Amino acid sequence: MLEARSHAKYVRTSAQKAKLVMDLIRGKQASQALAILRFTKKSVARDIEKALRSAIANAVYVADRNQKRRLDEDDLYVSACYANQGPSQKRVRPAPMGRAYRVIRRTAHLTVKVAERGE
Repeated sequence: MLEARSHAKYVRTSAQKAKLVMDLIRGKQASQALAILRFTKKSVARDIEKALRSAIANAVYVADRNQKRRLDEDDLYVSACYANQGPSQKRVRPAPMGRAYRVIRRTAHLTVKVAERGE
């Protein structure tokens, strides 16, 4: 059984927000997952879609190169997808009376795995 994955690192969103969108596509067929991501209104959906397209391309490449066979997008499904927390950027924002507020800009590492449906 063929499995391919793709990583998107240092995506400028929190892992918690990315997880909400990834829960929508986990276990779905690859073409159906792309359609779901295309019409999801969250901004992180574009980054997840890019990672999913990369994972599909990796699977097609591996099947063509190593196993000498053609693989279609309809044969794949999203076997796993998850978001891990990346490094946070810490910034300082001016506040009244000479004080400062800390601003934490979170990042996430997105991983999407696609596999071939076992018949």
